Amino acid sequence: MYQTLTFLHSIFRWLVLLSLLYSIFRAYRGYFSNTKFSKTDDSARHWTATIAHIQLVLGITLYSQSPIIRYFWKNFNQAKESFDLLFFGMIHIFLMLFSIILITIGSSVSKRKTTDKEKFKTMLIYFVIALIIIFIAIPWPFSPLANRPYFR
Repeated sequence: MYQTLTFLHSIFRWLVLLSLLYSIFRAYRGYFSNTKFSKTDDSARHWTATIAHIQLVLGITLYSQSPIIRYFWKNFNQAKESFDLLFFGMIHIFLMLFSIILITIGSSVSKRKTTDKEKFKTMLIYFVIALIIIFIAIPWPFSPLANRPYFR
């Protein structure tokens, strides 16, 4: 089960990134070209939040099944000295949870705005901040924080 969750979590990361980039592109274009907030824009907003929530469920399930995380919490005083263990035990999950909260708030607030320009602006701000945090928290192969392959 752990291997399957790791694989799904790794694959779903790309869906989260693609949906966020697409939503940011639509929000940027809509905001600066003063276009109407269309059904496509609303769908991009909605599906970005939905994909992020699915990734969150996969991530929390993976977190609860991970032998790395079990070791981290059972040997906290020693494990916190290892940055790799600290990254996966605390930093990664907290940053990702925070970014999902930002996506959720941005999606919800954007949906309730009255003007199209406000919808685009809200979506743009929240989603860009979330994307920056996600880029920091992903263990890229080139990351100095913790590194993993692009696909697992």
